[in-house]
Order: sequence, then structure tokens, then C-alpha cells
Amino acid sequence: MSKMHNDNVADYSLEGKVILVTGAGDGIGKEAALTFAKAGATVILLGRTVSKLEAVYDDIIAAGGAEPAIVPLDLKGATFTHYQGLCATIVEQFGHLDGLLHNASLLGVLSPFEHIDHGNWHDLMQVNVTAQFLMTQALMPALKKAEHASIVFTSSGVGRKGRAFWGPYSVSKFATEGLAQVMADEYEGSNIRINVINPGATRTSMRARAYPAEDRSKLKTPAEIMPTYLYLMSDASLDVNGQSLDAQ
Repeated sequence: MSKMHNDNVADYSLEGKVILVTGAGDGIGKEAALTFAKAGATVILLGRTVSKLEAVYDDIIAAGGAEPAIVPLDLKGATFTHYQGLCATIVEQFGHLDGLLHNASLLGVLSPFEHIDHGNWHDLMQVNVTAQFLMTQALMPALKKAEHASIVFTSSGVGRKGRAFWGPYSVSKFATEGLAQVMADEYEGSNIRINVINPGATRTSMRARAYPAEDRSKLKTPAEIMPTYLYLMSDASLDVNGQSLDAQ
């Protein structure tokens, strides 16, 4: 689906909103966290590597943003109890949660179907699908306390049309699209809307691993695709639910 916004990001205020970003330490997640903070949000930075999260924290403070929260968590090993604890902390500290950006994903190893490693398959499903399901379910009490809450999942072109050798990653993104559609239908008419972003080819380390020979200079930077992310987190998209948007 084509993008449903203009590129005037000044229209997308996030003043007073509390937004959780997974995979906030680098790439698109880092850029989203910085962008949301610049638009007025208080950002909860979730990721595996504390040093990376602290660097993003410092950048937000240096730019005059609201003080972010840091949540070091490895989605591969996290349990439902961890996510319930996260929800309790968010409600205690902030009262509610306005936005949830599921950005963290594993790429895994690209390989022929017959050579897909079973451990790799399990890890990708755990991080890209199961962890997102568990976290979202656990955070629903905090999301329900918001006046308007936005959940945004991250998909891929290979989550809409399967591609040879992309096995576990492709299947995990089909599952992500399906989870978002089920939730969007179920919460239609409530205070919670659920949508999906396909960032497209973006200059990130994950993209470089998937396409090592590609000319990175021809790719959009994470900053250049942020208007769609801002749009879906802002009140400009209150009527948008169950959509899968292209950021490019």
C-alpha cells in the first residue's frame, strides 16, 4: 500500500506521548527513538546492548528531548513474566503507554530450504514473532490506559511475497502481517489501532548483511523514512487501522 501522509513532519506532534521502541540501539530503531523524542515524546528504549541504548539516551538528552527510559532485554530469552514486569513499571512511572513500535528483528542466515538450520528457525520465530506477541499481550493494560494508542509492527517485502532462500525471515514477516491483521480486526473501534510498516531498502547493518555487494549510497537512510513512522504514532493517523504501509 502506498504511503498515506505528507513529508511535513512538523504536522506530527507526539507531545505528551509515551512510546516504547524495540531494537532502539541502532539502525531504524535508533532513528525512530530520536525522531519520536524530537517530536515531543518520552521514549522507552528497549534493546539488548546497554552501551548502545545509553548512547541513544545521551543523544536524546543532548538534543533537548524528554528523559528517556532504558530497558535492557534480550527478546530471545525474555518470558511473559518479564513483559508483565515491564508493563507494571510503565504504568507506575508513566501511567499509560501511547505507542509501541516493534522494530527489533533477527535476519538469520539466508539459505536454501533444505539447508535451513533448525536452531536458526527457532530463534527467528522466537524474536520476530513470539516475543512480539508476548510483549504486546502483556502491555495491553498500559495501552488501554492511553486515550489513543498505536501499535506498529515492522514487516518486509518478503513478508508479502515469499522469496527463495529467505526462509525463516520471510515466514516470520508473513506471521507478523497476520498477527497485526488479527489484532486490528479485533480492536477495531477501540482506543488502540494496529498497523504495519514495510521500511523498504534502508541503509542499515541488517540490510548490509543481506546484500553485501549492494551500493549503500543508493539506499535511503533511516532518517529519510521517518515520516511514515511519525505519522502512525501521531494523532494524524487516528482513523488508520489494519493497514500495511510502505515507508518508501
